[in-house]
Amino acid sequence: MPEVIFPGPEGRLEGRYHPQKERDAPIAIVLHPHPQFGGTMNHIIVHRMHYAFYNMGFTVLRFNFRGVGRSQGEYDQGIGELSDAASALDYLQSMNNNSKHCWVAGFSFGAWIGMQLLMRRPEITGFISVAPPANMYDFSFLAPCPSSGLVINGTADRVAPPSDTEALVSKLHEQKGITITHEQVEGAGHFFEEPHLETLIDTTTDYVKRRLTETSR
Repeated sequence: MPEVIFPGPEGRLEGRYHPQKERDAPIAIVLHPHPQFGGTMNHIIVHRMHYAFYNMGFTVLRFNFRGVGRSQGEYDQGIGELSDAASALDYLQSMNNNSKHCWVAGFSFGAWIGMQLLMRRPEITGFISVAPPANMYDFSFLAPCPSSGLVINGTADRVAPPSDTEALVSKLHEQKGITITHEQVEGAGHFFEEPHLETLIDTTTDYVKRRLTETSR
């Protein structure tokens, strides 16, 4: 797993970059949970999601937001972290300019950042939003949401209650031209403890594989 250091808005950012041999392989970035609550690119969900994409033939990058690990800067309420994510996508695209598909996946805080990145980057063709904290952050910027994706959460999530996720999804369902798929994992908490982590990865893999065979967004 090659360690990479690439330029971010506040100095260098630390990542793990996993390229495919095929030059036109699809690309994905994976965004980690809240930096102030122990979130790093090595979080188990981020790590497993990274390998799930890699095993589906994606070139993948995960990285630490500013102030985490060896990434420079300090926590910036999500504003700077969105800029970090944009820099990570720039870096990934600069080395994979033949890629036809570009995906973003995020867990918790990372899901919120990932959804904002969608709004800025029309080239993103799909997203995975794991346990989006719709009770803590405003998702109303998704108007309209520019691409189809999967929202997945646990029915026993006490950090981001399912009712808030359901309200977010129902708003997104009103939008035309995209399809939001919503899956709830029965009995899973916010961190998808085993055996729910396997269900999370399997559901994500099934969804992404299906989307890659379709031509619509």
